[in-house]
Amino acid sequence: MNKFTRNVAAALLAVPLLSGSAFAETPPGVLVVAQNIDDIVAIDPAQAYEFTSSEIMANVYDRLIQYEAEDTTALVGGLAESWEIDAANKTITFTLRDGVSFHSGNPVRAEDVVFSFSRVVTLAKNPAFILTQLGWTPENMGEMVSADGNTITIRYTGDYSPNFVLNVLASRPASIVDRELAMANEVDGDLGNAWLNQNTAGSGAFILDTYRPSELLRFSANEDYYRGAPLMDSIIVRHVAEAATQQLLLQQGDVDIARNMTPEQIASLPDDGFDVGTYKQATVHFISYNLKVPELDNPALWEASRYLIDYDGLADTLLLGQMEKHQAFWPAGFPGALEETPFSYDPERAKQILEDAQVELPITVELDVFNFAPFTDVAQSIQASFADAGINFEINPGTTAGIITKYRAREHEAIMLYWGPDFNDPHSNAKAFAYNADNSDEAYISTTTWRNAWAVPEEMNQRTMAALTESDPEARNQMYLDLQRDVQQTAPFFIMFQGILQIGMADNVEGYVHGASSDLVFYRLVEKS
Repeated sequence: MNKFTRNVAAALLAVPLLSGSAFAETPPGVLVVAQNIDDIVAIDPAQAYEFTSSEIMANVYDRLIQYEAEDTTALVGGLAESWEIDAANKTITFTLRDGVSFHSGNPVRAEDVVFSFSRVVTLAKNPAFILTQLGWTPENMGEMVSADGNTITIRYTGDYSPNFVLNVLASRPASIVDRELAMANEVDGDLGNAWLNQNTAGSGAFILDTYRPSELLRFSANEDYYRGAPLMDSIIVRHVAEAATQQLLLQQGDVDIARNMTPEQIASLPDDGFDVGTYKQATVHFISYNLKVPELDNPALWEASRYLIDYDGLADTLLLGQMEKHQAFWPAGFPGALEETPFSYDPERAKQILEDAQVELPITVELDVFNFAPFTDVAQSIQASFADAGINFEINPGTTAGIITKYRAREHEAIMLYWGPDFNDPHSNAKAFAYNADNSDEAYISTTTWRNAWAVPEEMNQRTMAALTESDPEARNQMYLDLQRDVQQTAPFFIMFQGILQIGMADNVEGYVHGASSDLVFYRLVEKS
């Protein structure tokens, strides 16, 4: 970074970005982002579980294998230059790239990989379950993950598809941490956890220089990054909670990107000088029936309900710029996603289905919904269209925490929710929407099938687990496509939309990458013309 850029970047840290700022535009080598970052709880890869934290991981840390900025749908070698899977599909051997260093200057070694995986499992924080799916425990990590020279041997239990295992190893908690630096800052056996929640110890494209909670993130380019130095000298992410302030800062030239503007604000941006990036997100939005309510345990009711939603009308009006029509459990933007949308608003067809099945109508159903836009608006639209067919929704708005608690206890009747994968593998959502081996009240599991008391047919359970173990990637994707079609037709929930994120930016910004999840947000290719 040249002296001018350093000085101006330092000034940006010192001067609030408000109306009347001294800067009419940001420096050439600095990308300034306005974003609400108050969701951050942790930035240690062993603990980080928030959206903004995930973005930090993607830019500061590397993994053995990972999804990259050049193609967010392709799984490629990261710190590993190659890997081999044994014939029994129980072991993967990775060979590390030569000459890669952490930001500290310490070389990336196989021992760092072993340490990184072991500390996640040992600390047992929020995201640890992603790795422990492989049969890893604090007691067996010594035999499950081992190092020999520049190779790492990873063993796992269970009959898993190699793709599933690779996706687990490409997930956020599989980020590789500098062992020497972490342990130099260990306190009371915490494996550096407290220190790593204020600092970073990665090898990624950017170095986190400054982290002030609910205020600022500042990154500088890793000039020695093995994929090539980032095109920007530094990235400054300023915490700006108010969408209106973000819009003002963008239009004044005080920031280059505004991440949290409303669709109305996006639409009001002048054409001259600004662009809008539109990115599909991994959340799928749905309504579901709780089958513990006898009146709702009727497949004809489920089928008719699919034709009582004005998908296109809602997407083009209330949800414009926020969601688009999507009717499958795996979101578009990932391999194996079904993008067919077989259902449309057809109230006469719905009425005929109900009449043919001799469903006793009218019925009254309580619909739990988050108490903020656009959810309340969508609920009111759906209330009107369902009432025409004799299904009367009583809308029950509530807090996010209250509704989720009720849902987990199976105490709702109908509910409007959204769901996102925990990591980038279709099994993450297939298990939630197409698997339920034990529907008893005592067998709590964090899936929408169990929470809605849907005893999934055993044949579908078996197919879900078979897809998990399928070794051929194309065949595996086809199995998930078939599962999605069957869930579309037979489940007591109806998936309606997929989330969309619109981001306002100056028209001289190029190369910003925002994949379908927060794990796929990359700044390495950004440049300003």
